[in-house]
Amino acid sequence: MGYYLMKFFSWVACRFSMEKCNSFGKVLGKLTWIVVPKKRKFMAYDNIIRCLGVDAGEAERIAKASWVQFGPMLMEVLRYPELIKDDYIKKYVTIDGLEYLQEAIDNKQGAVIATSHSDSWELMGAALAQYGVPLVGVAKKQKDSAMDRFINEYRTLVGMHITYTNGVREMFKMIKEGWMIGLITDQDPLWSDGVVLDFFNRKTNCFVGPASIARTQKAPIFHGQIVHRPDGGHHITIYPPIFVDQTKDKKEDIKKATQQIANLLENHIRTHPEDWFWLHDRWKSVREKGLD
Repeated sequence: MGYYLMKFFSWVACRFSMEKCNSFGKVLGKLTWIVVPKKRKFMAYDNIIRCLGVDAGEAERIAKASWVQFGPMLMEVLRYPELIKDDYIKKYVTIDGLEYLQEAIDNKQGAVIATSHSDSWELMGAALAQYGVPLVGVAKKQKDSAMDRFINEYRTLVGMHITYTNGVREMFKMIKEGWMIGLITDQDPLWSDGVVLDFFNRKTNCFVGPASIARTQKAPIFHGQIVHRPDGGHHITIYPPIFVDQTKDKKEDIKKATQQIANLLENHIRTHPEDWFWLHDRWKSVREKGLD
């Protein structure tokens, strides 16, 4: 039932313009902000103050804006059937650095694209696929099977190949075939899946997946981010490739590349603080270890 309800919502959203849907999405985001648990909000405020050095009022503004953007992102996903018509998505989402990906594509070289929960990250994957990037979206299986079916159907609709986070063998196979593996790298990983690095001058458990895959496959890592444009659209920036060292010290090679990714993400967040999802408990694992 849930799947068909989402399809109905998508049909309705496709009857309206992107501007009207975005306006409704912002209202939806503001309304749902009211029910976000206070404990979660205060955790976000504290992290924003510690990371950015702002006052309490500015921290609250940034946290709220970070949450509200979920509404427009939902509307964009619901409108995928319209966004892919007549190359509209290429007007709605522009890209700098596409030439870095294109060079790898031309050389039939697989790669890793490392990004974050910033701005409309779902739309970023859709846009890259529509621009011709052979993209594998690595998804976490949703607990709600209806939502899982819907979101992965729509991700496939826009041109992405979807695999779940446990599909490592499939990722290795596809990267060898020239596909680019899209990984969202900014959440707090399991202790066994991370390495403690410097992030906002804090000890932070950072996900090593991109560097580990890239080193094993001798593939480049492209860091990419999406931001809002003043006209209501979005802009993606793809950074020059990061190549993981191939020394005898595998752990150090992975750690070095992962720190490079963390540095790029930190710079991005400092420039666009409202776009990053601060409501995630990013430092939970190091706090539990007594390191934060």
